[in-house]
Amino acid sequence: MTRPHPTIDVRPITESEFPDWLRAVNTGFLREPIPTDTELEARRAQFEAGETDRYLGAFDKGRCVATFKSFTQELTAVGGTTVPADAVTGVTVTATHRRRGLLTRMMAHDLAAAKERGDVVATLIAAEYQIYGRYGFGPATWMTEWTVDVPRTGLDPRRSGIPEDGGRIDLVDGEDVRKLGPELHERVRRAQPGAVSRDETWWKVNTGVVRFDPSWTEPHYAVYRSADGEVDGLVSYAIDDNWHGKQPHDTLSVRWLLASTPAAERALWRYLCSIDWVTKVKSGWRAPDDLLPFVLPNPRAATATTQGDWLWVRILDVVRALEARTYVGEGSLVLEVADRDGLTGGRYRLEASAAGGSCTPTTRNAELTLDIGDLAALWLGDESTVRLAALGRVREERAGAARLADALLRTSRRPWCPDMF
Repeated sequence: MTRPHPTIDVRPITESEFPDWLRAVNTGFLREPIPTDTELEARRAQFEAGETDRYLGAFDKGRCVATFKSFTQELTAVGGTTVPADAVTGVTVTATHRRRGLLTRMMAHDLAAAKERGDVVATLIAAEYQIYGRYGFGPATWMTEWTVDVPRTGLDPRRSGIPEDGGRIDLVDGEDVRKLGPELHERVRRAQPGAVSRDETWWKVNTGVVRFDPSWTEPHYAVYRSADGEVDGLVSYAIDDNWHGKQPHDTLSVRWLLASTPAAERALWRYLCSIDWVTKVKSGWRAPDDLLPFVLPNPRAATATTQGDWLWVRILDVVRALEARTYVGEGSLVLEVADRDGLTGGRYRLEASAAGGSCTPTTRNAELTLDIGDLAALWLGDESTVRLAALGRVREERAGAARLADALLRTSRRPWCPDMF
């Protein structure tokens, strides 16, 4: 049973408390607790330049024993509209202070502030599946990691690195990526439901200018340009050099890959699978319906090594969330949304068509009853209402309402978040 401990102070941290807060973060994530000077300097600069009141700590007799951070983010809804999001990260509770309600207190503080700011949703990447459902979050996107056995792909090594559409691939350096990447990412994220914004720091961290991790190694970067010279793809990758028996067995690991067109995506994957000495390609986190492995002549050369939930969403404003996205189908649905935290529950009527959606509070009889976390799982178009009803998580108050919900909410391609935060 969770027992309140009012003597443990939960509040925004001060500048002088930041090193202790960072120590608690490292401890919670089972990293070396005392940060290196490089990490401390980089993290402190990020703290001082950011929204310091959104760094929360729980303090027991002056020692930080739990941590929580949020920051401003934009999330792309179905159709390309972006909504303001409260991005949650750095959540830890030290093992000596579990089951004392510390996360609940920090989460309540943060979500209330996000609601007051006017954020439509909160987001996070869950380290553990069972934690965040009780705070109204639901898994809204999923991911797959692939491992490609390059010799079995069926690709012609003489031609597979050359784009088929008249485009070209060039190697670039980190400075080029910082110039070319932000504009490409904007195009990609505005077309990809579930994608989130990246700030300047992201590009600096992922090209080695800012080094939170002292073990950083410089990756390779390649850019795809279409036949008319447009930058439509970028990839960052590292190669583990490994020879034995006088034969190469190198593994290429993708750190991130962005493509704004299918042609760019196909070309980059084929290029990665054509590099001399590389016998294995690890894809990194990809969309569950990524073009890989079907860009390969032999898709069986790619094995799914990880499949799981990725971006979790907590809806803070049902009306604005449902009105922000687009709909392919047309119809009307009355939803009874349970929100035990009282942030946005109630009964709502959704009127949807190709022209957009209208969501209003109503007193009409509910046709579907569901929890706010399950609505979050449906909102980006990935989950099936029919499946949730079969699991007992959605209750159909009118026969056929679940199928209607799927016709209105589901998308032809699955949502995806390319980022970890």
